[in-house]
Amino acid sequence: MRAAHPTVAELTDLYGLEPLPEEGGLFRRTWAGPDLPDGHPAGSAIVVLLTADGDHFSALHRLPTDEIWHFYLGDPVQLLLLGASARTVALGPGVLDGQYVQFTVPAGTWMGGAVADGGDWALMGCTMAPGFHPDDYEGGDAEELSARYPEVRKHIRSLCRARNAR
Repeated sequence: MRAAHPTVAELTDLYGLEPLPEEGGLFRRTWAGPDLPDGHPAGSAIVVLLTADGDHFSALHRLPTDEIWHFYLGDPVQLLLLGASARTVALGPGVLDGQYVQFTVPAGTWMGGAVADGGDWALMGCTMAPGFHPDDYEGGDAEELSARYPEVRKHIRSLCRARNAR
């Protein structure tokens, strides 16, 4: 009999997850639509596993297309959004407590997320239409974003990779 709560290793093996370059976490692309004339797929979907251990968080980044985040299993994720102002949303199973199982991040919004304090891991999904193309990814710079949003400087620094954390 299997445990009710799968382990990171079990999920990694089950979905064939690999490190997500630049952004972080473990992922696998599960779908990509046909290519459009500009080289983007018509749509794309990935499965992502974020963990509280090490470098497996979603680093601050932005994309030119809306991105829909889906929560599947595990512990809540705090998603930092930087646009006209800074805000945080929680993705998780506590829908009656204000958490989302699905949340759309508008195009051009800086976003980054990590498993909430006290949690171990979260299995998520992301969907885009048109689909993701690596050239669209823009990683966040901790210094620049901290200057623009000083009220969340500590959170920004926790969601930027070392090369951008200064």
